Formats: sequence, C-alpha cells, structure tokens
Amino acid sequence: MISNNRLTELEYQANFADIHPPFETRDAAAVEANRCLFCYDAPCIKSCPTSINIPKFIKQITTDNIKGSAHTIFVSNIMGAGCSKVCPVEKLCEGSCVYNLMHEEPINIAKLQRYSTEAAMANNWQLFSRKESNGKKVAIIGAGPAGLSCAHVLSREGTDVTIYEKEALGGGLMTYGIAAYKVTPEFCKAEVDYITSIGGIDIKYNQALGKDVSLKQLTEQYDAVYIAIGVGEARQLDIPGEDLAGVEDAISYIYHLRTSDYKEMPVGDRVAVIGLGMTAIDAATQAKRLGAKDVTIVYRRTYDEKPCTDVELDIAKLDGCQVEWLAAPKEIIGENGKVKQLVCSRMKLGEPDASGRKSPVDTGETFTLDVDMVIKAAGQMPFSELVNTEGLKNNYGKISVENKTVTNINKVFAGGDCVNGGKEVVDAVQAGKDGAAEILKFLGV
Repeated sequence: MISNNRLTELEYQANFADIHPPFETRDAAAVEANRCLFCYDAPCIKSCPTSINIPKFIKQITTDNIKGSAHTIFVSNIMGAGCSKVCPVEKLCEGSCVYNLMHEEPINIAKLQRYSTEAAMANNWQLFSRKESNGKKVAIIGAGPAGLSCAHVLSREGTDVTIYEKEALGGGLMTYGIAAYKVTPEFCKAEVDYITSIGGIDIKYNQALGKDVSLKQLTEQYDAVYIAIGVGEARQLDIPGEDLAGVEDAISYIYHLRTSDYKEMPVGDRVAVIGLGMTAIDAATQAKRLGAKDVTIVYRRTYDEKPCTDVELDIAKLDGCQVEWLAAPKEIIGENGKVKQLVCSRMKLGEPDASGRKSPVDTGETFTLDVDMVIKAAGQMPFSELVNTEGLKNNYGKISVENKTVTNINKVFAGGDCVNGGKEVVDAVQAGKDGAAEILKFLGV
C-alpha cells in the first residue's frame, strides 16, 4: 500500500541525518591530518579529477592554517565542500592513498576536506578577489556544478556572468538529485550563495533553455555562452505495465523527496528498484528510510559488474535492502490500475559489451516479486530533442565538442554531464574549469 507519514518526526530526522558526520573538534582533525605521509608526486592528487593539492591542504590543517587549507581546495574545486560529502572517494583520492598498499586505513581525505571548507563557509571567508571588470559578458545555462564552477573562474577574471537556471534553486544535481542524508537542501543553498558571493554572477531562476530562452537569443546578447544542462531524462524500461500507478522513475522520486516534506512522500510497503548505480542506491535507501518494509534492488548483472561502489552498496545493505542479482524486469502486473507484481527474467552473463562488462543474456526462466511500488533507476539519457532543436551537433543527445568544450556553434561552449553523458560531481566541476579557460582564451582575456 502506497501511503505517507508512516514515521514520527524524530524517526524521519534520524533516518535523514548526515550520514558522514564531520570532525567535532580541531584536535580530532589535526590527529587525522598528522597521519598523512605528504607523499612526493602524491597518487591522491592524480586520482582527483580537479587535481586538488591534497597533501598541501592537509599539511595546512596540521599547522592550524585552516583558511589557507580551504583556499588550496577551492582554487582547484570551488565545490570542494559539496564534493567532500558526495564524492565516491573510495575509488578516487582515498582509494589511491598509499596506506591501502600497507593494508591500513587510508587518510580520511573527504572528512578533512569537509573540515576546512565548511569552516570557510561558516565564517564566510572571502578567499578570492575579483579582478576589475573586463567588459565581457558570458551566459551560462544551468546552475549545477559545471555551470557554477565555470562562472566562478570567469568572475575571478573580471568577466560578468549571467546564469539561466530552469529550477527555483541552484546546485543542479547536488540540490535535486542526491540522497538527502548526504547533502541537505540548506547546505546546497549555502554552497551556491558562497560561490556567488565573489560578485559578478547573476542567477536568473525558472529560465529553461528551449522554453524561456534560446541559444540564438543568448548568442546575440552575450560574448559567449556555456551550456551546462546536465542529463535528466530517465531511461524507460520498455516493458508492459510501465504506466501503472506506483511506477516511478528514480530521478523524479528523489527530486520530489528533495522538494517535499518527508512525511508527504508516498512510499510502498514492498518496493522494487531497477538498477544498481548511485541513483538506484539513493532511491532504495531513501524508500527504506521513508518507511518501506521491504526494498529489493533488481540488477541484471553480478556483483563484479555493479556500477555503484562497495561503500554505497553497504549503505543499502545496512538499511536492509535486498539485491536480486542476474535479474531483469520483464513485466509489471497490476490490479485496478495499480502495481501488484514485478515479473523478472533470470539472466546469465555472456560476452563483454561496449562498456567492457559482460552482457546479460536471458535464460528463459522467470520469477515474480510481490510489490506495490517500482522505482526505475536504469540510467539517465541526455536531452536529445532539446539539443537537436537548438542546432547543436551531438551524439545521441550528448553534445559533441572539440578541445573538451567547443561546440559546432560559434561562441557556444558546453561541458559536464550534457557532454560526457553523466559522471561524478567532481568531473562536472573540472569541466566547468576547462570551459572557463577556453572561453577566456576565446574572449582574449
């Protein structure tokens, strides 16, 4: 039965509290920072898409130079505070820490990064000064990580930036697409405010490309345009019963969870989640934390091919979510227009596909799950129709670029998920930096 307001206010608060609590004292941060070996040619720097000088910022914490530490982080990644909460550090910086080779716990880089960056935000330290205006104007479409990162670099160089954002708040995926126990809406707003506090960045909300503004208009009004619209269309399952009441796509479900009161969010008793990426994990764990009795994740490959990290999967398992491996949705059966059962095909692994992972092959066997809610998290697709309408050269909706960011339209640049098809927040931040560098070169700044 899909209902809401299943838990008490205290239970909701506990279930959606910060999953990675920060260091509570300066001494605790200093003790962890002093474990760092400050490697020469540090592997952690190489594995960070934004190339944060990690040993340097940690060394600055050991000398109690927290302001300097925050500057070291922000100069490479202006969303360093948010990334410290959502980055899959186990496969990036912390995963490459030399302590792993010694079978010891890696340096808690994310927690140390959070310590410095949150201090900067809490004290509103202005660590960058904006150069005098150079008279150039740039429009950015999308106030997500790529757009904000690009805007900050441009503004530092004295370029005036106007961001057109389709939602009512900035932050993009951080604000609308990530589990609430990782980042709160309040934190996301504070991060956007902190980034724009440098000045020279004006965000116009509720302005969508293709609806409220067009590329043609913007290229006429501005010296350059940067597109950072992300991805957002949920991939369909293309199976019978997909239109029944109780079938949700994970993107919309998490969006509503981020914009509604927890007690207003409907959730089933028995929920099936299709897919095993980060979004699937977020949907599954949040359904459980909203009061679902049983949550089953259905994944068509095995543990070895899973797209999520071990850490993410462990969160779901600790919350009591089950995983059906080698299973693919075949049909959703309903009663009176509502979901009642999910029929799945048993799969086996065949030859590797284009992604390098072994392809799932239908064995002909099926099994049935009794469910009253199905959440689809089988991936996201680019905004194909939109980019085609605006005349952008693309590959199945992914905007085609040269030099990492130059599109086929004069004065128009692009980056982030709308180009790469969907990666991590930290990759989008780097894409924004690359875009800004190319735009400044183009403007002759």
